[in-house]
Amino acid sequence: MDKVRASAAEAVADIPDGASLAVGGFGLSGIPDVLIRALHSQGTTGLRVVSNNCGVDGHGLGVLLADGRIARVTGSYVGENKEFARQYLSGELEVELVPQGTLAERLRAGGAGIPAFYTPAGVGTQVAKGGLPWRHASDGTVAVASPPKETRDFAGRAYVLEHGITTDFALVRAWRGDRHGNLVFRKSAANFNPPAAMAGRITVAEVEQLVEPGELSPDEVHLPGVFVQRVVELTAAQTADKQPEKRTVRA
Repeated sequence: MDKVRASAAEAVADIPDGASLAVGGFGLSGIPDVLIRALHSQGTTGLRVVSNNCGVDGHGLGVLLADGRIARVTGSYVGENKEFARQYLSGELEVELVPQGTLAERLRAGGAGIPAFYTPAGVGTQVAKGGLPWRHASDGTVAVASPPKETRDFAGRAYVLEHGITTDFALVRAWRGDRHGNLVFRKSAANFNPPAAMAGRITVAEVEQLVEPGELSPDEVHLPGVFVQRVVELTAAQTADKQPEKRTVRA
């Protein structure tokens, strides 16, 4: 039951080239930066990433993106990363854009064993009709477009069928966690971390405060250890190293 690994490098060592990966965080809030950098250091490439966004230039998933390690991204917001835009528009990166709430539910549904669900989000748009450019050709034309999705009426309202998401691995960051993998997320870091953790077949969590089993009250656990296979305890320096996404100062 002790799921603690000696290092981040050990915890991600078996993630192979081409693996699918759910990654928690929103912007730079709650991103598993230590695990991402460990994955970068070992040279893994061809990754198929599911995450709300792809970090920013130089931080988070942006580190992997900058070195061409990511082949495909399923996400809902990509506006803070210039390299992401360049790779997408030049045909180097395949991108599936998903409404934000739909993405969260697709991850949660996959983790809960629900293969698909109906939602009104996207009805009447290219999300449902298909034709969204997933990948561009080098000349700027659309090389791969999204397929049309099944729609159905319930009580006189149209809904579109969305599929649950599961991935080979998931990387998340928690404020506190115990050796059994029970996790507590702090404030806004409780964003995409819980559903991402649920979606991974093997989930690795970096935790800022590691406690012994029994120290966490069941009432405060946000994600039970059944969804977590590996835990990495961060050092004080790693815990403190949190980059602001935008820095605003007065003149």
